[in-house]
Amino acid sequence: MTARTLPHDDYIEAVTLALDTAGLPTDDARTDDCETRGTYCYLNAVIELDLHHTSHADAWPHGLLLIWEWHTGIEAEHGEPDRGPVWQFAELKDDGSNEYPTDLPVYGYASPDAIAQAARKVISREIGPGSFYGSGRAKWDGGVIGDSWDRADELEAACEAWASDETSE
Repeated sequence: MTARTLPHDDYIEAVTLALDTAGLPTDDARTDDCETRGTYCYLNAVIELDLHHTSHADAWPHGLLLIWEWHTGIEAEHGEPDRGPVWQFAELKDDGSNEYPTDLPVYGYASPDAIAQAARKVISREIGPGSFYGSGRAKWDGGVIGDSWDRADELEAACEAWASDETSE
């Protein structure tokens, strides 16, 4: 996690704990606020799953990233995402880069258990990766997995307060 406190730190910590508890070991988890086009405009978290010592090591030799982003929407007219949260996943490559991120079929403020359930479906290839040309849409027709986090309203309010501070600077 970052040295300063960000609105989504507790949420990502809860997700990481749920993944670890579900037997999906995390190698790294970090939160940040990021920029595009020179403006701080979104919150970001990256969780790296370490599947090297699991039965899925052959299918995921370099690991899997789970990505959470919360966008202010202020640059939506320039092709950036609309306001709000989204979860994505991406396979790591041998050079440390990753495949094009694919939307994870969960709510933006999904419960940590829902993230663990969805991650299992990605790992087992029940949910397939999208592509750059498919706009990152998952190959999945099972609908949204799980429910929202019981602290989603609190997280959303904190993200909105952060956005208000960021866009007023």
